Amino acid sequence: MKVEIKVPAMGESVSEAKVSNILKPTGSAVKEDEEIIELETEKVNQVLYAPKSGVITIQVQVDQTVKIGQVIGFIDTQAAAKEAPAEPVQKSQREEKPAQPPVQAPPSPKESAREMVSDYVSSLKREPPAVSKEEKKEPAPTQTKPGTTRKRMSGLRKVIAQRLVEAKNTTAMLTTFNEIDMSAIMEIRGREKDNFAKKYGVKLGFMSFFVKASVAALKAFPIVNSFIEGEEIVTFQTYDIGIAVSTERGLLVPVVKNCENLSFGGVEAAIEKFSKKAREGTISVDELKGGSFTITNGGVFGSLLSTPILNLPQSAILGMHSIVKRPVVVQDEIVIRPMMYVALSYDHRLIDGREAVLFLVSLKTALEDPSRLLLEL
Repeated sequence: MKVEIKVPAMGESVSEAKVSNILKPTGSAVKEDEEIIELETEKVNQVLYAPKSGVITIQVQVDQTVKIGQVIGFIDTQAAAKEAPAEPVQKSQREEKPAQPPVQAPPSPKESAREMVSDYVSSLKREPPAVSKEEKKEPAPTQTKPGTTRKRMSGLRKVIAQRLVEAKNTTAMLTTFNEIDMSAIMEIRGREKDNFAKKYGVKLGFMSFFVKASVAALKAFPIVNSFIEGEEIVTFQTYDIGIAVSTERGLLVPVVKNCENLSFGGVEAAIEKFSKKAREGTISVDELKGGSFTITNGGVFGSLLSTPILNLPQSAILGMHSIVKRPVVVQDEIVIRPMMYVALSYDHRLIDGREAVLFLVSLKTALEDPSRLLLEL
């Protein structure tokens, strides 16, 4: 029995994908649910799994573009993988020896000199080969130097590179900074983490506090929840927050929809689900679309301060960083507090410096006194 392997649906706006890697070549024995092919779209990579166990036949090649629903191979559930038997060597082949070319006497020095001069003169008379426009534009590939490696960029990495350059070249991006005393949040986490995990089945992290504080700040400054389209300003009426997730394939930004309607537990559960799917490569394109604002946390890698790049078409992105104990002045006294620098990168064409600074001040106020989030102050 032959079971078809088809390209699955990967979102409403996705009609095709590219074969980025063939994990199981034709003739391989595969088990049901084993990874067999990797596909790439503009936003996400997706792994295809074997629908049944058997011997696989692949009908596409790496870098080939395929359509949604296209049959790209099949699995023969009744066949067994076979290795091609080595061809027996015939006795006559073992005994035969290759004929040796006749040995010619080397040319004399005078003859060699005459031949070299003749070849050189002839080369001066010959017309140089015509070079096409395409050949002029395409430089010869550079050779890999010893001690280095070379590999093809993945489709996802190319898209990330294009979008980052586009953001830098098409927006008037500027970054403003502030710092947050994390004492109150850390005290709440330490006190309520067990009860929170028991009720919601997920850990209480910092991100839910920042998401809820961002929603409150976006409500206060709706221009930050907007973007430019042509000559118009489009403002989102919902608060759909993208959470940047680092994966082996590159940076993905799943979107937690309608954060204004979610509890802290709902936010943490959504973040955990999307982070897992992003790292496993099972996240869909629709789950990466529609964000109005993005939060990225470089602090998990030890970053103390950075300037995040806009996630187009959004007009602002918030950067979180490491929590570091530092001496600060509180009520005219020097005390040690766990502090975090935060950065807001924004499109200055749309958002003025006043709104950007006040947005961060609103965020800082809510996070340093989380009771304001509960009272929606």
